[in-house]
Amino acid sequence: MRQASETITIETGGKGFVEFTDRLCEFVAASGIDTGLLTAFCRHTSASLLITENAAGAVKRDLAAWLERVAPEGPDYEHDCEGPDDMPAHLKQVLTGTTLSIPVARGAPALGTWQGVFLAEHRAAPHRREIALHLLGE
Repeated sequence: MRQASETITIETGGKGFVEFTDRLCEFVAASGIDTGLLTAFCRHTSASLLITENAAGAVKRDLAAWLERVAPEGPDYEHDCEGPDDMPAHLKQVLTGTTLSIPVARGAPALGTWQGVFLAEHRAAPHRREIALHLLGE
């Protein structure tokens, strides 16, 4: 078994989704590992990771609208240290998660045809987000 690890930084423009599938593919290819398991971990509590369709923009718009309905900004939260989007961002992160496990086959992430890997930024302001990558395989 071999291992590879790296931390990548993703710049966000505020609320929304940033696809980074290509960066995962580059990391796996550079590792020389043909078969294994890739773990991606978001090192933040107000951003998360998703695998979803990367072809139709309506998917991301519908996801964003659903998350806003489930965890809207408003005065009903005790935790608001960093503004009205603070606690809703944490709730959205809890719902969507910080860790993804992706099989690697033939030297590439074994994603489906329409699947992309996204960082979901849940805060209104732009941020620099760190994603820890770890690949184990042979």
